[in-house]
Parts: sequence; C-alpha cells; structure tokens
Amino acid sequence: MSFKALVTNQQDGSVSAAITTLDETQLPAGDVEVAIEYSTINYKDGLVVTSGGGLVKNYPHIPGIDFAGKVSASTHASYKVGDNVVLTGWRVGEIHWGGYAQKARVKGDWLVALPSGLSSAQAMAIGTAGFTAMLAVMALEAQGVTPNSGPILVTGAGGGVGSVAIAILASLGYTVTASTGRLDLTDYLTQLGATQVIDRSVFAEPAKRPLESEAWAGVIDSVGGNTLARALAQLKYNGVIASVGLAQGAKFEATVIPFLLRGAKLIGIDSVMCPLDKRRQAWSRISQCLEPKKLASMTQTIPLNQVPEYASHILKGQVKGRVVVDVNA
Repeated sequence: MSFKALVTNQQDGSVSAAITTLDETQLPAGDVEVAIEYSTINYKDGLVVTSGGGLVKNYPHIPGIDFAGKVSASTHASYKVGDNVVLTGWRVGEIHWGGYAQKARVKGDWLVALPSGLSSAQAMAIGTAGFTAMLAVMALEAQGVTPNSGPILVTGAGGGVGSVAIAILASLGYTVTASTGRLDLTDYLTQLGATQVIDRSVFAEPAKRPLESEAWAGVIDSVGGNTLARALAQLKYNGVIASVGLAQGAKFEATVIPFLLRGAKLIGIDSVMCPLDKRRQAWSRISQCLEPKKLASMTQTIPLNQVPEYASHILKGQVKGRVVVDVNA
C-alpha cells in the first residue's frame, strides 16, 4: 500500500525536500507499524529539513522526530492494532525514518501508549518540546524546588519548550519570569502564566562577578551561552538550573563559585534517549497538569507541504509556541 511522505534528498551538499509517494515495502525494519495522524516541528526538525544539520547520515530520508497515531500492525507484545501511541526521540527523524509521513515502522520499545484524555493532535502540540519541558520541571521538583522556593526563570520563553514550561509551572503554582527577545509576545506569555516578562538582553553580557544578587530558585534554560552563565550567577541558595538547549551557543563561561558557595545545581535534560519509565511518567504528568485551553492557545496546525517553510521559520526564531503537522492534509 502506498503512502505520502515528505522526503529529503542531498545533492552536492544541498538538501531538498518534496512530497513523495512511497510503498510500505520501503519502510525500515521494526515490529510496530503506525498510521500517523500528526507530527510537529521542533528546532531539530528545522535543521534536518533545511540542511541535514549533520544529523542525517543517509538519503533519501523522512524527517520528523515526533509522531502520534494508531498502531496498524504489530508483533510487539505491548501493542495491538488500534492502540493510540506517541513517539519522541530515539533519533527517529535523524538516523531513522520519521514522522513526516502517513506511515512509520519502528521498534515498539520506542513508543509510549498515549495517555487517556490526550488526542494525537494534542500529543503533537506537546511533542518533544513539551516533553522536554516536563522533564525539566520534574528535575526541579526532584531537587526540592517547590512553588514556595521562589521565582522560576524560563529562558527562550516564546519557543516551544519555553511556552509549555510556563504553562506547566503556572498550573503547579510556581511564580514564573519569562525571558524573551520578542517583547511583542508579552501578552501571550502572560496568558500562559508568566507573572513577569523581561528582555533577554539583560542576560546578553557575561557575568561581571561569580555571584550576583540571588534571584531564581530554579531556571529552565533553552538558550545556553551567556544567558546560562548569568542565570547561574543569579541562582538562590540551593537553586537548580535545568539545561535543555543551546540557542545562544554551546559554550558558556562561569566559575565553580556558585556551586561551592550557594550549592547551585546544573542538570542536563536529555529527551532523546530518556528511559521508558521516565517517559511514561512525564506523559502522565503532562496529561494531568497542562491545561488544554493553554495548549490550544500556543498551537497552530499546518499541512505536510508547509513543513519546509516552517522549518526555515523555526531556525530564525520566527515561530511562536508549537506547530502541529497534519500529515493527512
């Protein structure tokens, strides 16, 4: 049976993407086949679709690091035909064919049963970005950061991770400060639950001192670079930073002083190879504490043929919130 997919090819170092009709026999090996309903666009998808980003090893390739849909065939003990499932990570969409297609065949161990109450479209409005945000919130909680501990700073607040993080934190009772380079999003971020919105420029310069005035009980940082260094210098005693991205850069200059004198903690968040038990826990938590109205307010839906356009937009920081891809439109 044939199906539609967005297929990328590389020639002379240039990557092109086009809607292509494929046959199911061309799908890679796996013990579960999924009829995909929705995918989404993350920053990594932007890289894969436009340039490969050094992530794709073989062409032709189907990008899309996330997808949700129904099981259409399975030899895996945990899944049967008709089950609703979601996939994020495991390098699907990078070295394995991904979600920008009407069909996928993957290892069943990579899938998570979709929690009751979440539709496939909602799952992709969450996607890797929202899943990562939930893992970051769980990391703060695991280190004892509570709503009574003090304000939480969310950097890169207008993006997918930041938007979902603000909504989740607010629903849990945290006081949230949003940092963004797009102050025109102030009303949007406030509606998601931010109590304060500040310009990212206040974090642009390197910290002048190892310790600055204590401001944040916790930080969810998707920016890296000088922003991460400044946030570290401004942590409250026993404060925690969950590092989830590097939009500003992979390097940052800091000292060990915040760790030694304030008990600061810097925790890396990996959503790609996250163990199955933690995945299930995170998806369960998301279904409980992310308000559907807030999720809808940060989401737009596009057809599959608009993915290349939006892939370019997300790399330029021109996408607000989350973009859901209807692969059947």
